[in-house]
Amino acid sequence: MTTHERSYDVIVAGLGAMGSATVYALARAQGPARRVLGIDRFSPPHGLGSSHGRTRIIREAYFEHPAYVPIVRRAFDLWRELEQAAGRPLYTRTRGITLGAEDGMLVCGARASAEQFGVPHRVLASAEVTREFPGLQPLDGMVGVVEERAGVLFPEHCIAAMLGLAEQAGAELRRDETVVAWEAKGDGVTVKTTAGEYRAARLVIAAGAWMPRLVPELAGTLAVERQRNQWFVPDSHSEDYSAARCPVTLWEYAPHRTFYMLPDFGDGVKAGVHHEGQSVDPDHVNRQTSPEEVARVVDFLRCFMPNAAWQLRESQVCLYTNTPDLHFIMDRHPAHADSVVVVSACSGHGFKFATAIGEIVADLVAERTPRFDLSMFRMSRFQTKGVRVV
Repeated sequence: MTTHERSYDVIVAGLGAMGSATVYALARAQGPARRVLGIDRFSPPHGLGSSHGRTRIIREAYFEHPAYVPIVRRAFDLWRELEQAAGRPLYTRTRGITLGAEDGMLVCGARASAEQFGVPHRVLASAEVTREFPGLQPLDGMVGVVEERAGVLFPEHCIAAMLGLAEQAGAELRRDETVVAWEAKGDGVTVKTTAGEYRAARLVIAAGAWMPRLVPELAGTLAVERQRNQWFVPDSHSEDYSAARCPVTLWEYAPHRTFYMLPDFGDGVKAGVHHEGQSVDPDHVNRQTSPEEVARVVDFLRCFMPNAAWQLRESQVCLYTNTPDLHFIMDRHPAHADSVVVVSACSGHGFKFATAIGEIVADLVAERTPRFDLSMFRMSRFQTKGVRVV
């Protein structure tokens, strides 16, 4: 059978965090076996999209909105199951702390989520934070919300595990092949790529930064942002920044402005400014970090972690695909609800949810009612390009 004649039950376009998790969830679903095809323009796991960076934060006292808490709890369970199935570590608990003004966005949001869902947490004054975590020195007047289950996921290992297990379960993957167009009509969807043409009953579009090209209705809504990550080596007190002693941290350094830090797993302390990057074309991204960009992060390290002088070890660039409200999209396509599901635009905070989102998308594909209320993630909340999605 030639490439253009191949037919599947489900095609997944994009194999970053959400696409990989979807392929994995579909391939291992109970019931009749599905013919599942996953396609990616690169060879995942890779460093050209949004799903890399060695470590990613997973946390439960979710300042962005309490509605995320039940989803991330399910994700914790599924990451544990994936870890057991893969036979390799994918998550490490470090604890987590959200720091800022007591009435600020981060602290208020984290406390609201924790209190609504009974997330175990403690609120520490600035001096108490430093006593418990000597490497951290919040400014006077800051408080910290500590949660015990927070930690890190290892994204490249997570994606490799999901894709490897999906293939073992029968899914077919095509790497280094770009989806250039799709068309839904009749009883299915035709997907055209740089290598051929495929048909399926259902299509899942999880294209990340390339979503505006495959879902034109969102082209005027989504913004692709260049995000910088750096790894720094402390010249002293290195034990205070080790994964065994230092939590993952979020700092609200100014109203609605966030700086983050992840402890040293052997490559140095990972740090960066959350958002505040420039809009970019995902095919033409400056992958170099300027001295000015590095200096800005060093200034934050010296302010909040002044015990060590910080030397840059490495820089990376990744891509955020942002919605205007910074919440996700998980929805059936408004014009093709029977055959196309759109999932992506995770606005820089999605990786931790991937396993749960893969399960949600598998439910949408199978026309089962998802276990979570997805109303805040619908496309209809936006005035999309040329179309009001209702």
